[in-house]
Amino acid sequence: MKITEVYEKKKRSLSFEVFPPKKNSELKSIDATLEVLCELKPDFISVTFGAGGSSNRNRTIELAKKIKYGYHVEPVVHLTCLTYDKQEIDAFTKVLEEEGIQNILALRGDRNPDLQEKDDFKHASDLTAYLKQKGDFCIAGACYPECHPESENRVSEIRNLKTKVNAGAEVLISQLFFDNGCFFRFVDDCRIADINVPVIPGIMPVINASQIKRMVTMCGASFPERFQKIIDRYEDNKDALFDAGMSYALSQIIDLLVSDIDGIHLYTMNNPAVARKICEGIRHII
Repeated sequence: MKITEVYEKKKRSLSFEVFPPKKNSELKSIDATLEVLCELKPDFISVTFGAGGSSNRNRTIELAKKIKYGYHVEPVVHLTCLTYDKQEIDAFTKVLEEEGIQNILALRGDRNPDLQEKDDFKHASDLTAYLKQKGDFCIAGACYPECHPESENRVSEIRNLKTKVNAGAEVLISQLFFDNGCFFRFVDDCRIADINVPVIPGIMPVINASQIKRMVTMCGASFPERFQKIIDRYEDNKDALFDAGMSYALSQIIDLLVSDIDGIHLYTMNNPAVARKICEGIRHII
């Protein structure tokens, strides 16, 4: 099933992100997280893309198959393009077609000095357009409520996003953010620019201070004062940071759910405790 069908049937979606374990032998360990997530009957679960080798990419596919056929939830497979040529993309999408996986999150991918960039795809919009020509896929795209770190300004950010949607992106999933006001303003800008596809907010609970600081450095998300106080007060107290971080994430999610948004996408970090806490907190709301 294509995830666009979700938005034809219901007002908003619930979805999660997981990533493939580093070793094939660890694929079984993710079941604890998936069992918790699937209790809420999510509309889809996205699987991050293992760049840098065929074995990593194969783990992405294996996990997507587990989600689709073991848990009967639609997977959305991440696919990056900066370090791949058309032939490599064709090989990957052929496997997806053979496995009955219809949904792809088309991404440029982060620059990595250890990986050689190729010339076929410079932007996610290039990959999106190519995939729409190659097969019957539903293509999702990423968006950045506080702008991509490489964007010149907010105007160019929205213009580039419009290019991505025109190329064939049918759903947009946002990078993490901690200020809902930023997301609401971003969605308003999208609608003004005639970007009318579903825009799904991505939420990441804070349970590890060093991890979240690293993620924020990569994606450019800002720390609201209330959130910064949590980090400052509890970054050296693991248990307290977990409780405070989960509480903050739940408050974000509830605020989004009572507003006119298209869904919730939760970055689980493959942590069953995070998944269970969130699910318990929104079970009756969602």
